[in-house]
Amino acid sequence: MNKVEKDEKDIIITSLLAEIDQLKDATRVYFASTFSHDVGSHATWVIPECGAPARFAKEAIVQAHELDNKPRLNTSSYVNVVREPEESDIALLGLSVNLADASIYPASVGIHDLVVNMIAKLWNCPEPDGGVKPTVSTFSSIVSTLDSKQHIGNNYSGAGTVGSTEACLLAGLALKFRWRKWYAAKHGLTAEQVVSVVANIVISSVYQAAWEKFFRYFDVQPRFAKPKLSNKMRMEPSSCLYDLCDEKTIAVVGILGNHYNGAYDPVWEINDVIEKINMENGYQIGIHIDAASGGFVAPFQENMPVFDFRLKNVLSISASGHKFGESTCGTGWLVFRHREDLAEHIAVSVTYLGDKCDSMTLNFSRPATAAFVQYYKLIRLGKSGYKKKVQQQMDVAKFIRGSLEAMTYHGIPCFEIVDAGGDNCLPVVAARMNPMLRFKFNSIDLQHALSEYHWYVSGYSLEFEDFSKGSTGAISPLCSDEPETSTMFRVVVKSNLTMTLAVNLVKRIQQVMLQLEKTKGTYEYHSFKSVIQAVVAQNRIKSHSAC
Repeated sequence: MNKVEKDEKDIIITSLLAEIDQLKDATRVYFASTFSHDVGSHATWVIPECGAPARFAKEAIVQAHELDNKPRLNTSSYVNVVREPEESDIALLGLSVNLADASIYPASVGIHDLVVNMIAKLWNCPEPDGGVKPTVSTFSSIVSTLDSKQHIGNNYSGAGTVGSTEACLLAGLALKFRWRKWYAAKHGLTAEQVVSVVANIVISSVYQAAWEKFFRYFDVQPRFAKPKLSNKMRMEPSSCLYDLCDEKTIAVVGILGNHYNGAYDPVWEINDVIEKINMENGYQIGIHIDAASGGFVAPFQENMPVFDFRLKNVLSISASGHKFGESTCGTGWLVFRHREDLAEHIAVSVTYLGDKCDSMTLNFSRPATAAFVQYYKLIRLGKSGYKKKVQQQMDVAKFIRGSLEAMTYHGIPCFEIVDAGGDNCLPVVAARMNPMLRFKFNSIDLQHALSEYHWYVSGYSLEFEDFSKGSTGAISPLCSDEPETSTMFRVVVKSNLTMTLAVNLVKRIQQVMLQLEKTKGTYEYHSFKSVIQAVVAQNRIKSHSAC
């Protein structure tokens, strides 16, 4: 036997022995298995040679998940984290359905279209040109609309997306192409010539990260309207839009619930100012409403000013289903005012698996899970359920806000409330350390100290990347009346933050404030964390060098 044959034989024997060991391992409980001990078998960047038993693969992921923060104690994120067992069943059902295959799954596509129609009606979108759709009010009428071909031509223009980021990108593209057509006609430019003209979009500096992608990916210059913290971070249209808008402006974005303090931009005032600008200059600037958080809150609030398609210049609205829409899947929704010279600019007609259909999303293949779960939530809660839920969330926010206002230090309030209060805003509590007290700790320190009690409350510096000064962005003050060194924190009141949990959160904030004051500025979470990160990074470099 030569050396090559011997090496091959040894490889086969080693492989067989490994398979025998694996079979023996599979009969053991996870915690007595070689798999649970051998980190290299499932925690490296290399796909293992042999597969593991299903229960072992699942347990490996469960083990990793245990190291996460507790989702229900995360008051920083707007993402819903609670669901019913039936909702989980529906989510699994949708995983095997590809919504790109309209001819194979017409009823599932019909559910998607039905949700778009329901949301369009919620936002008072004008009826589509194809005629008046049936008002869905009973389960029998719902079932009758599930064939996606039944109402082709009279569905509202819109789409379900992976999240509101994709919805914002799609809306921005449609508005850009609409503007490009208008601008070319006005200046007598060819399609090739107008492409070189850089458009702009006006938006508050408290924009969500989705818009950074739009500026950078699609070559649109942002023009930022900096709000005042003293005005609760709301845009002031009459004092900024006249200077920011011009003939290259594709739209003004009104934020219905910014993620810093939950305040609504006064979309109704934006509409009035844009109407005057268009009339005086012959422009056709429209409004996009980024209702990522407020799209499923504002419609259910009392005494809410008109904020939706009832305003003449509102051309598109986007929202997240997985926030206050109560879905637990990454879900976004986009509705256009009409198809002509707007939604049609991003609609792609495709023939797929023997059928012809329009696609308005950035990708084709996607599971039906998001549409299924959102549909479940809409018919599960109904309008009355959403209204009750929103009111309870606002009540919890009011309790937390009142508790913070009552906390004092030597008779002086510990906090300055910087949210929009209890009316016409999201159920969000935002505050900062009272500048009068000159504490030697800030909102970031509060965040880290609270995490020791398993609560996650985000602290922020009042700064943002100003992409109007270049493609890489430059750090700039978030508000016109505060330096970027100022900090604040927020508590998002989602469905999981019940009054019981809110009482505990307030108690922990009281304890942490006393502890931070005792440190007299020597709280060392930051330095300790930086040391740990440095050690981890150094060990990672060493391990890579050894490979």
